[in-house]
Amino acid sequence: MPNRLAHETSPYLLQHADNPVAWWPWSAEAFEEARKTNRPVLLSVGYSSCHWCHVMAHESFEDQATADYLNEHFVSVKVDREERPDVDAVYMEAVQAATGQGGWPMTVFLTPDAEPFYFGTYFPPAPRHGMPSFRQVLEGVRGAWTDRRDEVAEVAGKITRDLSQREIDYGGTEAPGEEELSRALLGLTREYDPQRGGFGGAPKFPPSMALEFLLRHHARTGAEGALEMARDTCERMARGGIYDQLAGGFARYSVDREWTVPHFEKMLYDNALLCRVYAHLWRSTGSALARRVAVETADFIVRELRTAEGGFASALDADSDDGTGKHVEGAYYVWTPAQLTEVLGEEDGALAAQYFGVTEDGTFEEGQSVLQLPQDEGVFDADRIASVKSRLLDARSRRPAPGRDDKVVAAWNGLAIAALAETGAYFDRPDLVEAAVSAADLLVRLHLDEHAKLARTSKDGHVGANAGVLEDYADVAEGFLALASVTGEGVWLEFAGFLLDHVLAGFVDESGALYDTAADAERLIRRPQDPTDNATPSGWTAAAGALLSYAAQTGAEPHRTAAERALGVVKTLGPRVPRFIGWGLAVAEAYLDGPREVAVVGPSLDDEAAKALHRTALLGTAPGAVVAFGVAGSDELPLLADRPLVDGEPAAYVCRNFTCDAPTTDPERLRTALNR
Repeated sequence: MPNRLAHETSPYLLQHADNPVAWWPWSAEAFEEARKTNRPVLLSVGYSSCHWCHVMAHESFEDQATADYLNEHFVSVKVDREERPDVDAVYMEAVQAATGQGGWPMTVFLTPDAEPFYFGTYFPPAPRHGMPSFRQVLEGVRGAWTDRRDEVAEVAGKITRDLSQREIDYGGTEAPGEEELSRALLGLTREYDPQRGGFGGAPKFPPSMALEFLLRHHARTGAEGALEMARDTCERMARGGIYDQLAGGFARYSVDREWTVPHFEKMLYDNALLCRVYAHLWRSTGSALARRVAVETADFIVRELRTAEGGFASALDADSDDGTGKHVEGAYYVWTPAQLTEVLGEEDGALAAQYFGVTEDGTFEEGQSVLQLPQDEGVFDADRIASVKSRLLDARSRRPAPGRDDKVVAAWNGLAIAALAETGAYFDRPDLVEAAVSAADLLVRLHLDEHAKLARTSKDGHVGANAGVLEDYADVAEGFLALASVTGEGVWLEFAGFLLDHVLAGFVDESGALYDTAADAERLIRRPQDPTDNATPSGWTAAAGALLSYAAQTGAEPHRTAAERALGVVKTLGPRVPRFIGWGLAVAEAYLDGPREVAVVGPSLDDEAAKALHRTALLGTAPGAVVAFGVAGSDELPLLADRPLVDGEPAAYVCRNFTCDAPTTDPERLRTALNR
């Protein structure tokens, strides 16, 4: 039987194209084959930088005997969760409902009607730690399918009915107010780890969306506790092993509470979100550390994730060759004291070990250490440390590098566009803004069709077959809106409008709730709908934020109304689970603040006084403020209409809730207006 993955665009699926398993991609044809041959479907879901996905692939899917058994008794379907987040979400909900937990690789057995009846995640090749072997699971499922078909059908039908009937009370359509946001802040305070920063225990994930809420809440209310949690968490992460101390960029999460040992994969979405958070922290505090980390993370994204077509790749793997031909997690990043000495010599090797917290016992495995900054940087000679870092980075670059998932995901590129545009504007790095524009150009050129419908992925300049989901439309619109504010180019606002019109037409129901897939998308056993954040902002709250910003830029009442109605879920969930709806809380802060609308006009875009006002506007901390910049009398952006120069001088106009301040030509007055 043939393996049918060779012509897929997903790097994850292509990793399995040489397996002896007769894999099918998710398709109607695969389920038709299951019906025709009267076999159950094995659905295996993962992604290319997933460590345990690689392990299970090596142990089971590359094993000829296991493959022979699968090929005889099952129709095997392989799905990249990053290409098909809808399929992943629907079956992950079933796994979590049945087992109380989930994760990847996800292993689900389905009827030919795609109804699930048995679930799991990773299964080992031999029984261990109370887990059955994968072969035992396969034999058990086959036995049930052969001998107890009526029971299987009954279980599958019940699970499917339960899923389709699950109704979560998302509350009404009223946006949250002061009380709900105060209660959300209190909830975060209760879960905060004051010794180590962040929230909860191990494993500890960067709380990007909650940090954005904390920064906006402080900007709007002056709450020092909110700023302190954000600042301290950012510092702890930046000094920990989760941050690449040599080349910049963050790993996916920390396996411990101290941010010491990361799960080493580096994801585009984490780095885009964190780049923006650190840039906003610098904007609020002037922190030199925040500035350094924002710029280094932006440089990491452009240097290591940019594709030949101008977009950004999805991820770098956790695993790499340790030099012996064996793929080991973290091999590219960890050091021993002896390795430091080998590269740097005795004296600088000892200095590096002290500076980066590298010990003989090690902080990772087999006496190896993840580089951290346990010391205060101020006690070291800066030039000497710069030399040490440069030499270590050069030595590391000669190690076998982790693999890269070159798939361009629309949503994550939208997040990167927003981060790079703002970071470039804040720190006078036009190259970063240009990188954002290039990625936006790629999305328009390749991912948008003639009806402005969005494709989820592309690779090597070829667009994938999967339709964009809500987070794609919302996050790309967010990126385009940030570009419009930074560049003053109205085309980005126009494209954001096309995308958000699709959101209103295809993703919103009559109650104001949002779905993750469009009304005309492929029908699954349940239409996915989740307003809570995961590793990225939920599509629901990301759409609310983009709709709110677009309405502020254009005065579009339907978009404002849709944003308000969508925020009803934040009123319900924000006080109860603030860690898991951080982006919704951040959008609610913008809603309560207006958001403010700033129009900056000058005699030309190159006028220095006009550029100074524009920069001041971009650096304002008012939550969610939108900025329009252009030539007086221009119709490039709606906010510029009827905004003349003041006595022939460049001027800034600030409006909020249908009320405008007097225009000002003074950057200091503008700064005061946007930072109170």
